[in-house]
Amino acid sequence: MKYIYLVPLALLFSCNEKEATPEKNEKFCLNDDLKKKVTIEEIKKEPVSETFTLTGNVTYNSDNVVQFTSLINGVVTNTYFSLGDYVKKGQVLAEIKSTELNGLQSENKSVESQLTVAQRQLSSVKSMFEDGIASQKDLIQAESEVKVLKASLENIKSNLALYSASPEKSVFQIKAPSNGFIVAKNMSSGMQISSGSEPLFTISDLNEVWVMVNIYATDMQNIKENMDVKIKTLAYPDEVFAGKITALSQVFDAEERVLKARVVMKNTNLKLKPGMSADIILNKPNTSAESLLAVPVKAVIFDDNQNFVVIYKDDCNLEIRQVDPVTKNSEVVYFDKGIQENEKIISKNQLLIYESLK
Repeated sequence: MKYIYLVPLALLFSCNEKEATPEKNEKFCLNDDLKKKVTIEEIKKEPVSETFTLTGNVTYNSDNVVQFTSLINGVVTNTYFSLGDYVKKGQVLAEIKSTELNGLQSENKSVESQLTVAQRQLSSVKSMFEDGIASQKDLIQAESEVKVLKASLENIKSNLALYSASPEKSVFQIKAPSNGFIVAKNMSSGMQISSGSEPLFTISDLNEVWVMVNIYATDMQNIKENMDVKIKTLAYPDEVFAGKITALSQVFDAEERVLKARVVMKNTNLKLKPGMSADIILNKPNTSAESLLAVPVKAVIFDDNQNFVVIYKDDCNLEIRQVDPVTKNSEVVYFDKGIQENEKIISKNQLLIYESLK
């Protein structure tokens, strides 16, 4: 005997319905930790500007340096500094052996002996003058001789102090005339030097530096004095330094065949070092009054041959939006559609949000 079991139709449909209902995905939201890692910016209209980049290098401020030139002839016996060292005023940097030192020291001893004799003679003449034995002329002559010898001795001692003479070592000591960094060095042990030769070293505090910009003939028409510039270096790729062209040469550099422009920079935290190469970013003069919606270059995501931005409405309302740029420069991408003024976009760590929303 066969048994047929009938399942209620309503029960069957209700079971199938329950199995067919998919689980609802949890909506992506920015939590507090993630929000601290992103930057949210408001979209604004800006005049369209085209930028171009020039090369240059950092150098010390030539108007704010101390250079040391030797006043004597001699041989460098020791040096106690290297290029780039920080030195303090009065610090011994080098020692020079010179025959002039021996001459000055001998002359100093001779004049000191003569002064001692002259002072004794003056004391004797004074006693005789008071007793009526010596004349006033004899007294004046003895006093004059003492004054001349004192002046001569002071002059010799001033010269020895000027050269920082060290009697113990029989050398002249070169001392740092100010605090700062050694930015140029033209001396070494065993080197013969002469008075009036080129500076032996140069000291600068580096609180202010120059960025020398190379301007080629094709860019001359776009460069003016007092133009604002932005400077980037390989050492700090994520940092932009702001400056202004303060001087523009009117003569081509004979070796490099470029015009030189000078940008004076405050060197905060001494980040800019003489000798560093730099990229100088400038805006071309804007001949058009056109303004477009501007978005930072870093905010645009290029994926699968398309451009996207992440629109922020609130922490749980974010949108990936495809956009088509009109033009761009080194810092800004311009749009005429696809986004709206005063909308907000994520411009830092937007890739994290982009991948999560995808």
